[in-house]
Amino acid sequence: MKRSKKARKSTKSRGQVSWKLAPDIKKRSHELISQFGLDWIRFERIFFYRSIDSKAKAYARTWGLPRLWQRSLKVEPSYMIEVLAEHFDKLDEMEQDKIILHELSHIPKTFSGALLPHTRHTKGSFHDKLDILLKDYHKQKGKKRFSMFKINL
Repeated sequence: MKRSKKARKSTKSRGQVSWKLAPDIKKRSHELISQFGLDWIRFERIFFYRSIDSKAKAYARTWGLPRLWQRSLKVEPSYMIEVLAEHFDKLDEMEQDKIILHELSHIPKTFSGALLPHTRHTKGSFHDKLDILLKDYHKQKGKKRFSMFKINL
């Protein structure tokens, strides 16, 4: 007996994904890295792009360069932060900053090219680190609630 394939829901026809450098995201990331003392992040080795016509549902993604690629290409560890224009650009500045902080939180203190996953059950887990950054951000912005991350302060 054959399974019927689910029809793919598409609200609109999309073209091929394109990427553009995102100097605005680079500038804001630099400000956030400096503001929160994220001194393990080697800013000059992070690249920022805005994708257009991506089918992904995410607001942003962080990409790391694995060690084997680094070794093969003879390059240092690097990261790329991609914001998805269709979703990210609709957010207000505060929500965008929280997304950028979230993506920066995927970069480990070893700055090795690896990525920190969301699910770590050890001391200093991804969400613990992100919560600390967001609490500091909250203090500096003077807001009472983070709706997107469901953190009540």
